[in-house]
Amino acid sequence: MKVLEKAPAKINLSLDVLGKREDGYHEVRMVMATIDLADRVECESLPEDKIVIRTTAPYVPEDNRNFAYQAAKIIKERYSIRTGVEISIDKQIPVAAGLAGGSSDAAATIRALNRLWKIGMTYESMLDIAKKVGSDVAFCIKGGTALATGRGEKISPLPPLPQCWIVLVKPDVSVSTAQIYREWDDQPALHPDVDAMIAAIMHGDFQAICHLLGNTLEAVTMKKVDEIARIKAHMRRIGAEGILMSGSGPTVFALTQRETRMQRLLNGMKGYCPQVFAVRLCRSAELLSKYE
Repeated sequence: MKVLEKAPAKINLSLDVLGKREDGYHEVRMVMATIDLADRVECESLPEDKIVIRTTAPYVPEDNRNFAYQAAKIIKERYSIRTGVEISIDKQIPVAAGLAGGSSDAAATIRALNRLWKIGMTYESMLDIAKKVGSDVAFCIKGGTALATGRGEKISPLPPLPQCWIVLVKPDVSVSTAQIYREWDDQPALHPDVDAMIAAIMHGDFQAICHLLGNTLEAVTMKKVDEIARIKAHMRRIGAEGILMSGSGPTVFALTQRETRMQRLLNGMKGYCPQVFAVRLCRSAELLSKYE
């Protein structure tokens, strides 16, 4: 038997870091939204009691370092599953890009195994497993638009954003999230107004959302990746209504409600970087409708 799940990427509309916690993680407040650039995760039953990972992208681990593997292992142990699974991940989300591709693959694996093994997990049960795998996995279980706090595992849903286009540009480099957070510890930080962003979303004010985009990690990553500043400047010249780096980077995204401007951004940025995408927003019901 096989089960297929989509694993959509996310963008950060507002990302603030409040400081380092005693457990070594960082306390964060992040507003995130799911977009329809997605990996495809297929889980197939195996008679042998083992977990096998297959991916289509180089540099993605296919062993116990993979978040999907870790999610499957926790589920097998918690629910005493004695059969195995082969998890095939068709990667469409750029790797190490600030888009939570690995976290979303893990969340899709949790949803898929719930169906494959007929476990009957609730959303809360899936969340509990997600928290044990990685900080962004909890958000990716349901997706949509939400505030994430703690180390990213405490999720408070928000209303959907006004519909818009998102143009993503991924420079041909990768960054280490852990290293970016370590360097953030050693320099003064700018803090975005997360509460104002939440208020703008509650009011459906697209222009305010664009104006309030902010990411405290952006300045750290920009010192390491010169292309980020150039991409942002070129997007601004083309007329993007809102521009920001997502997560720890280096992917930069632009928001616009105009399809003609989206096409200009898409065409204008293809000469800058090989990985350029125009995508739309996803709503949370698209991921968890099978369970609610």
